[in-house]
Amino acid sequence: MRRTKEDAEKTRQAVLEAALTLFSRDGYSLTTLSRIAREAGFSRGPIYWHFDSKDDLYEAVLSYSQEPLEALVAECRAMANTPIDAMDHFIERWLWLLANDRKYRQSFEILLNKTELTEAMGRTLARERELTRSIVTLFRSLIASAVSKGLLDTDEDPEKLGLLSYTYLMGITQSWLFLPELFSLEQEMSFFQRKFWNLLTASRTV
Repeated sequence: MRRTKEDAEKTRQAVLEAALTLFSRDGYSLTTLSRIAREAGFSRGPIYWHFDSKDDLYEAVLSYSQEPLEALVAECRAMANTPIDAMDHFIERWLWLLANDRKYRQSFEILLNKTELTEAMGRTLARERELTRSIVTLFRSLIASAVSKGLLDTDEDPEKLGLLSYTYLMGITQSWLFLPELFSLEQEMSFFQRKFWNLLTASRTV
């Protein structure tokens, strides 16, 4: 039977979901293409139809699982004229996705806890570093805009505050993924969102 584009896309999606499940649960090293094929209900043939190698599939899985984060960055860039609202939205949405979106959560689980990132993963590392820079740059520009509009009162360098914003969110993320019993992320979301502004050592004037 001739495969349609729709069939091919369904197969690719099934492979990505199976790989996401195994990479996030068992880690990169222990996850083989054979195991991914079994999880997806296929032979290894369909995997090689869509992906050149395990590394190629790994890169695709991270790209797939980080779609919500990339969409969030784009949303907040579009809110540049209201920088305070944009930062509030980013923090609230980041934490909500972490608590409620399996795909989003698994992308961090893979990167932070389940993979030994080496320079052999050059393309993946380049992509992740670029995504990190885009978030730091977003916060830097929003903070600078808020200061220029008189919405934030701080003498700190927006570049450093952008970096601080990113590390704050990553610290919460890493701590919760490592030990979810440490705190209820859903219950503490508003606390973390409020304390973000203290972290900037700034006063919101709106």
